[in-house]
Amino acid sequence: MRKGDVVKVAIQYEGLRIDRAGHVAGHDAGDTLVRRLMRIFPGAILIDKKKHTYDDFETMPLEMIDGDNTVLLNMNVIDSIPTWRVLKENSDTPKVVNFVWWSPKKYATEIEAAELSLSCALFPTIANSDRTASSLRVELQRWTPQHLAEKATMTSANLGIQLEHAQDRQETEIPVVLYPAIYMSKRKNPKLFFEIMSKIVKKTPVKVEVRLVESHLTSHQAMEFGRQRWASVSPLLPFRHDYWAALARTTAFLATSDEESYGLQYVEAMVAGAIGVLPDKPWAHAILPEGYPFLYSTPGEAEAMILRAVTSPDQCRAEIDATVDGDFATWLRQHHDQDQFESTMVTCLEQWFGPIEGAGSNQ
Repeated sequence: MRKGDVVKVAIQYEGLRIDRAGHVAGHDAGDTLVRRLMRIFPGAILIDKKKHTYDDFETMPLEMIDGDNTVLLNMNVIDSIPTWRVLKENSDTPKVVNFVWWSPKKYATEIEAAELSLSCALFPTIANSDRTASSLRVELQRWTPQHLAEKATMTSANLGIQLEHAQDRQETEIPVVLYPAIYMSKRKNPKLFFEIMSKIVKKTPVKVEVRLVESHLTSHQAMEFGRQRWASVSPLLPFRHDYWAALARTTAFLATSDEESYGLQYVEAMVAGAIGVLPDKPWAHAILPEGYPFLYSTPGEAEAMILRAVTSPDQCRAEIDATVDGDFATWLRQHHDQDQFESTMVTCLEQWFGPIEGAGSNQ
């Protein structure tokens, strides 16, 4: 590759699914991010088992990628070393970039943590938030040789939200409380959410909405929710318009997660006007203004806060607005704009590898 040549982008995501209409299927975080990256890098190749040309993109096996003229943006970060080896078989200068879009704490064993750290030491890495990047740097120092950790290339960019999707609020007769996650995994602590909301519904009328990825709809906790008159459990909404319409009529949400790499769903709900009750943890402070009034330390505090949110929502929103001397939604829009994320993605890849084909043309 000559200096100044334009390089293509390929995206590798282990959960990739293509529907019959030739679109990236699924509505979980990974699927959504793949579609978002495709908008940032139109013409990007998706790594799949078979080579196929669809209306808007092309899929190709990893073995067929021209590693000398293509940057592989790898969402399967722990596999970047074997991915590089495959590319090296057919190219002199394989180009792999890690995209860490989840909390590094998902890898709990020493072997996994060491693999992740070594991957981030060897390949340029983009993290989905400052907190994720900080956590990765700690792991780098812990698990990799000093000379590799010191040379690691890493940056971060908050994912941000698509502001144009937000809709006007639609107040409901009965307050709606959202379970603000699409998984019933232990880290999300759904049991605590259930216990708190079970107490709230005895004090005031509330409707709880739970929307989950398909694989978690049959989990024990999801079925426990589904047996309650006050709860509605359903699959994820298939269209972004419907998703934002549902958020526009959501009164509040109760976050019970122990750890988040960013917290995109919480930010989207708050931009839509939902009152967020969140744990007093570093990940929550990272997405909120200083002095945010609805951070709890105990289940009792969470119960009191969510009760206030559904019985006095206007007063609660006024208190939140007061923390930013104006309008909280405006503050969120300024601090969580997806344009900043997209700009960082393009800028970093071009700084590292030169001009990128189609980069930013759809921004």
